Amino acid sequence: MEALLQRPLILASASPRRAELLKFAGLDFTIIPSHIREMAEGAESPQDHVLRLSREKALPVSDRHPDACILGADTIVVIEGELLGKPVDGPTAKQMLKKLSGRVHEVYTGFTVTTKTAQILVSQAVRSLVAFRQIPDDEIAWYISTAEPYDKAGGYAVQGSGAFFIKEIHGSYTNVMGLPLCEVVDVLREQNILTYSPIYR
Repeated sequence: MEALLQRPLILASASPRRAELLKFAGLDFTIIPSHIREMAEGAESPQDHVLRLSREKALPVSDRHPDACILGADTIVVIEGELLGKPVDGPTAKQMLKKLSGRVHEVYTGFTVTTKTAQILVSQAVRSLVAFRQIPDDEIAWYISTAEPYDKAGGYAVQGSGAFFIKEIHGSYTNVMGLPLCEVVDVLREQNILTYSPIYR
């Protein structure tokens, strides 16, 4: 099947995982990161946090490209109400992984699809549960010595070496990667932006 987009698609994110997932769905797109500061505001819920940030990433790009379809997204890890962003250094990554070790945490991704000229603005938040095995100290020390933890919410990559920490996932796997692909494709189709047709060879 060939993915047919009715207007240009722009991913307002520099995340290689999100780009990889869109390619899995056969989509052609341009990457224009928004470079906003991903800060919490007051006592907002995890859902409100990721929804707000996904809109804040998408809308400025939409202002500059009003005829295109813009996709913004934000992902966080939550454990016992504490939001874990991306670790900035080894000690922070170690602290995060020790918190997650042997426990269940939540992963929230908010995404926004918007086209200014068509007055399309749809935002959704998706939640997954992830159960970690108990992680020995030597495994944590090894993992934080790699480059993998440092641009990932919660300090691990489900699609990388961090996969061997994970016992179970309840909910969307692609959500844990950083973009709930099923829900994104559904929104693009519902808004008549995306269709699929057979590829004849």
